[in-house]
Amino acid sequence: GYGDDERPVGGGVAGSRRAGPAVEPPDDVDPRELAPEVRSQLRTLSKVAADRVARHLVAAGRLVDDDPKAALEQARAARALGARVAVVREAVGETAYAAGEWSEAIAELRTARRMTGDDSALPMIADAERALGRPERALRIAQSPEVQRLAPAEQAEMRIVEAGARRDLGQLDAALVTLQDFGLDRRAVRPWSARVWYAYADVLLAAGREDEARDWF
Repeated sequence: GYGDDERPVGGGVAGSRRAGPAVEPPDDVDPRELAPEVRSQLRTLSKVAADRVARHLVAAGRLVDDDPKAALEQARAARALGARVAVVREAVGETAYAAGEWSEAIAELRTARRMTGDDSALPMIADAERALGRPERALRIAQSPEVQRLAPAEQAEMRIVEAGARRDLGQLDAALVTLQDFGLDRRAVRPWSARVWYAYADVLLAAGREDEARDWF
């Protein structure tokens, strides 16, 4: 959801936190499907609560690609039982992002970040700010000192978000420079290279430089 062709539009959390019928995880979900390092974070809960939270998280993971709204309901159900567990708040934030609930995504990912000190969700938070029509906030996040500590793949995502925010503000030349500065060397292909190249091509196209855009696409 970071590239401009896939820029999220809309969203919001109106009514998303209202009480409703309890959400059940699917019967075929086994809590043991949850990664051991994630399950270990649930040890502060009772065994019954931990197993149920694990089942909700597994269900959310299964659903997020095909039905993000349903995945979010499962993640919220996990939060109702395990709100003090960072991985639960992170799961709600990520599924809220996938479901287009940008404000909820920002709130949950920031909460998880405060609990863990992990900055890896900063690109997602910044992109959600863009989706809410706040590119200036996205730029502030992108230019914060914490970004320099991100892993290379996450820095690439942040550059894509930053370029998108520049484009939102009509700053096409600055958007191109943002991506150029990260490195566009085709001889040094990384797992994230195609995403950076695609974002660069998309900005070139917006700038009317069609031949160059076609080359990078």
